[in-house]
Amino acid sequence: GGGTGGGGTGNRVDNPYVGAKGYVNPEWSAHAAAEPGGSRIADQSTAVWLDRIAAINGVNGGMGLRAHLDEALKQKGSGDLVVQLVIYDLPGRDCAALASNGELGPDDIDKYKSQYIDPIAAILSDAKYAGLRIATVIEPDSLPNLVTNAGGTNSTTAACVTMKSNGNYEKGVSYALDKLGAILNVYNYIDAGHHGWLGWDSNLGPAVQEFAKVATTNGASVNDVTGFIVNTANYSPTKEPNFKVTDTVNGQTVRQSKWVDWNQYVDEQSYAVALRDKLVAAGFDSGLGMLIDTSRNGWGGSARPTGPGPLTSVDDYVNGSRVDRRIHAGNWCNQSGAGLGARPTAAPAAGIDAYVWVKPPGESDGSSSAVSNDEGKGFDRMCDPTYGGNVLNGNNPTGALSNAPLAGHWFSAQFRQLMQNAYPPLP
Repeated sequence: GGGTGGGGTGNRVDNPYVGAKGYVNPEWSAHAAAEPGGSRIADQSTAVWLDRIAAINGVNGGMGLRAHLDEALKQKGSGDLVVQLVIYDLPGRDCAALASNGELGPDDIDKYKSQYIDPIAAILSDAKYAGLRIATVIEPDSLPNLVTNAGGTNSTTAACVTMKSNGNYEKGVSYALDKLGAILNVYNYIDAGHHGWLGWDSNLGPAVQEFAKVATTNGASVNDVTGFIVNTANYSPTKEPNFKVTDTVNGQTVRQSKWVDWNQYVDEQSYAVALRDKLVAAGFDSGLGMLIDTSRNGWGGSARPTGPGPLTSVDDYVNGSRVDRRIHAGNWCNQSGAGLGARPTAAPAAGIDAYVWVKPPGESDGSSSAVSNDEGKGFDRMCDPTYGGNVLNGNNPTGALSNAPLAGHWFSAQFRQLMQNAYPPLP
C-alpha cells in the first residue's frame, strides 16, 4: 500500500487486502453458481465495474453502487472487508479498441467529472461506509494507450492521438485520483497494462513518466496513489514456471524468440516488481503496492507444459516451455484455452498487495460479431475468431472463442472452459 489520502493518516492501512475478506458480488456469484461446478468458485471476490454513469444507480434493475456497499456492510460483519470497484468511463474510452468503447465523447471531460466521478465520490464518502476498505482500479487501458498508441508507432490510432492532444485521459485520471484519494478508506490503484504491452524498455520508461505526470498534476498527488494494477482483464501468466527471460539456447537469448520478441519480461510478477521499483524511483511512495489480475491467467488443463521445451532452437524452447498458450501475447479477447488463475490472495509476494479477480470470470470481453446495442459497445475484430490479425498481434489469428456476447455479458461456454483449465486446478 502507501499514500495517506486527504488530511492525515486516519485509519488507512498499508495494504487494504491484508486481514480482510473480499466482497462477493451477489450478481456475479449467482451466474457462477448456476453453472455446473460453479459453486466451487461462486464465493470468490470479484470487482464491480462502474462502466457507465447509469451503473452508479444500477442498470436494468441490477444493483447500483449503494446497493453493493450496503451488501458489503452485511458481508463485513465485525471484521474487515475490501470492496473492489473499477472506475471505467473516461471520455473517448478505449481509444485503441472497439469492444469496450464508452458512452462519453472525447470532449466530455466536464460530464465525466460532474456526472460520473462526483456522484461516486459522494457515495463513497458517506459515513456509513467508512468502515469498508474500498480499492479502486482507475481507468483500465487509458494511460497505457497514450504511451503506445498515440503517435509514432504502427499501432497509433486517430482516436488515441485525439485523447493525447486534448489531455482528457490525463485530466480525468488526475481528477479521479484527487477526488477519490481524499476519502480515507479509498485505496486507488492505477492501471498499468501488462508485460506484453509495456514490457519493452522503450515503452516502460515513457509509461513511468506518464504515470508520474498524471499523479502530480490537475490536483492529484502521489499520496492519492496506493499502488498500480497489472494484467487487468488480460491473460498474461503471473509466473512462467518453465523459462526465464535470461535463458539462452545455443548461445542465443530467448528474447529473440518470436514469442518474447525482445521483451524484458515474460510474465506479470517480474514485470510488476520491476515497474514498482521504477515508480518508486520516479517519486511514488516507497510503500507502493502492486495488484495482479489473476482471474483468467492460469493456463492449466491438458495443454499446459509440464517442463521446459526442447533445446533445438529459441523458438522451440520458448513455445514448448510457455504456459501462456495464446497464439500471440497481443491477443486479448475471450482467449480459447484460458483458465482461472490463482484465487484472490493477500500479500502473495514482496511488493505485491494482492492477486485479485478484477475481471469477473465468465463476463465476455466483446462480441465475436457485430451486435447492435444501446451500451456504446462496438465490434472489435480481435474478438472475431475468423480474423487474421493486424500489426498489434503480429498478423496472427485472434484465438478468440466463437459465439461470444457483448462485453460484460455472461458467456457460459467461456466460464466452463475457465473452470476446466483452472490452475491451480479446482477441487
